[in-house]
Amino acid sequence: MMSQATVTLWRPVGPQELQLIKASGMREFPPRLPDQPIFYPVLTEAYATQIARDWNVPASGSGFVTRFDVLKSFLDRYKVEHAGSRAHLEYWIPAEDLADFNKAIVGKIELTASFGKLAAD
Repeated sequence: MMSQATVTLWRPVGPQELQLIKASGMREFPPRLPDQPIFYPVLTEAYATQIARDWNVPASGSGFVTRFDVLKSFLDRYKVEHAGSRAHLEYWIPAEDLADFNKAIVGKIELTASFGKLAAD
């Protein structure tokens, strides 16, 4: 059996989102809130780190970087978006597609970095 191609992505998260990810067994991201119409995983660890450190920490006291693999066949439905500089690349997954996105995650979501008050117990 051939394994399916995957793409490694990162996502910066705050402490509340991290707790919800942990509650899922590190298998899925929580549904978006009403004021969050898009789920945006990013293409580089450096970009995720920048957001976690420079945005999540001031906003909530802590920021975390997660890494995960997603089926390429799922991501092929979406284009890579530039969010500012050339280094700021991300996918824009509509909130209504997040359940399907979660099903396309291969393996577990890994926590790779913590910033601020280290609440990643």
